[in-house]
Amino acid sequence: MTAAPLPQQPAPVTRRQAELTARHLAPLREPLAGLLRALRAETDAALAPRLGPVAGRAYPFGRCQPITEDVGSRLRARLAEGGGAPERAIRRFIAAGGTVRPIWGALRGRYFQNALQFGGLYVDVANDTVTVTKPKVEILPLAESGFEAIRGPGHFAEVAARYWGARLFANHALPELAPLLPLISQVPGAAPRLQSATDYMIDLLRRDGFAPSEAWLAEGPPPPAELVEALQARARSALGGAAPAGREAALEACRRARAAGAAGDTAWRDARVRDYLALHAPSRIAEGGVAEGGVPGPGPAAD
Repeated sequence: MTAAPLPQQPAPVTRRQAELTARHLAPLREPLAGLLRALRAETDAALAPRLGPVAGRAYPFGRCQPITEDVGSRLRARLAEGGGAPERAIRRFIAAGGTVRPIWGALRGRYFQNALQFGGLYVDVANDTVTVTKPKVEILPLAESGFEAIRGPGHFAEVAARYWGARLFANHALPELAPLLPLISQVPGAAPRLQSATDYMIDLLRRDGFAPSEAWLAEGPPPPAELVEALQARARSALGGAAPAGREAALEACRRARAAGAAGDTAWRDARVRDYLALHAPSRIAEGGVAEGGVPGPGPAAD
């Protein structure tokens, strides 16, 4: 039996999903795009007045996540209300077992992206949040979209370095958080942050018993001393203390968490996320935004 996809992970495009997509959605791709463009216009009217700039650039730049979430919410409401031919097609598609889910990952190896999956289709309702002159909505076969799930910490580091202009290090600074947050990002002009508190990355590391974290912590670049001290000072302020830093301490934290069954412990997971949020509260960190998917190190369901 195929394992269920992780949160925000693209679901496999099985033969059944491909058939349902071809039957219900492919004949109405342009009306579907028109529906999504109309919903996106509603989203823009609601979000643009209240979302500030990211990295000094105005909405919609860098607002992939809130736009995708808002359009998705509006689509669910529209499907519940009735609607026209595209809404009826989507309802038939879902009723027959078609997949509709939010996804997050790397797009064409260049940046992180939030989107929607409709069976075999990649549906991007925030296509203009990096290059603002691009069409707002893009629909492509998923296999042709260039979208892929992040494979692990090393892959995350590659995309973050390319997209954010970040330097990525192994989290030897705060060992107790290293099993779940094994990376540190340093973006020019911003404070260092632990990575990555997305639902997908968290469950990816838990699923594999923190082995990907351990591998990155063993092989990834060690953080500079000043970065370690900055994060340790923040932990002393936000969390009331910090365990001694170091590579071996971070590796031992992974082994200890694995032995204790922390990978399957939701309470342990939630406690680490609360620590992350406390460390990166606006009152404790100099905010410096970067584009797309939010600032580096967004909350548990972002990026």
